[in-house]
Amino acid sequence: MFYHVKELQFNARVSKPDPRFARLLLEQFGGGNGELKASMQYFVQAFSCREPYPDKYDMLMDIATEELSHLEIVGAMIQMLLAGVNGELKDAADVLEINKLMGGKFTKEEFMQQALFNPHFCVHSGGSPMLTDSNGNPWSAMYVNADGDLTVDLRSNMAAESRAKIVYEYLLKFTDDPGVRATIGFLMTREVAHFQQFEAALETIHPNFPPGVLQSDPRYSNLYYKMSSGEEYRGPWNEGKSPELKEEWQYIRDPQQQVETTGGLENLSPVGTSRTLESVKQADKALSEERSKEVNDATPAMDLQWSCYGTDKEKGERKTNGNRSGK
Repeated sequence: MFYHVKELQFNARVSKPDPRFARLLLEQFGGGNGELKASMQYFVQAFSCREPYPDKYDMLMDIATEELSHLEIVGAMIQMLLAGVNGELKDAADVLEINKLMGGKFTKEEFMQQALFNPHFCVHSGGSPMLTDSNGNPWSAMYVNADGDLTVDLRSNMAAESRAKIVYEYLLKFTDDPGVRATIGFLMTREVAHFQQFEAALETIHPNFPPGVLQSDPRYSNLYYKMSSGEEYRGPWNEGKSPELKEEWQYIRDPQQQVETTGGLENLSPVGTSRTLESVKQADKALSEERSKEVNDATPAMDLQWSCYGTDKEKGERKTNGNRSGK
């Protein structure tokens, strides 16, 4: 159940209209790294967490809802940046005097030239936000990443927050409006906060590497292939121990030779690692059983009901009676 509070989470404000920046800001309204994408991504991811990870379900739903708040803030800013445009478009008997709206800095011809890159912005919306990016490409559910594995989804969310943050950072370079800059600064900061929240949630899941359940093949997990000619560059990504598995990186200077002498890598033995094919097989089996049991034990087998409206005691009894482990 959602409840809408009319006041914005942050007091968005705009000093003067700026249709050019409004168009750029569409990127965070209906773009691939925008607020709607983030809200829908976390919202969809939350469903598979409802039973096995109720705490993560709560976090994902909370952040998804906050992202909707941010979508409203962006939409409000776009609308304010287009102040007067909608009214001018409705004055069919007159010419669009966008120059007056821009205080003489932006001519009608320049405005129309900008509109050529995103004609839908004015032609279809009449001067209101649209679910498109800055070039008029419609929002797509293809932007949403939800894989049903929490360790994968949380890492995807950290990447999403990183991309959203950098877009806001770039947007700041295109406006000197103090109110707009303050609002964008708030939104950018919340991306940093969400990144840390997802990172902290990931650290509560052990093991959480590699993403998913199955382990990696020790014959190939610590190989670094030099796939270009010229100078060699070394760093912690190809020398010393790998950060997660703590295996010794193997620097392969001649990948073709290795492939040819090992029958297409099939005859390669693990080097620089204590893991073996047998130990990986055992780890795969153990973690698969653990994660499967974790989900199954938390998921009711019959009489499914998403919400419980009674007392806490009734909630606990209903969940116990519905669990497979309680049958």
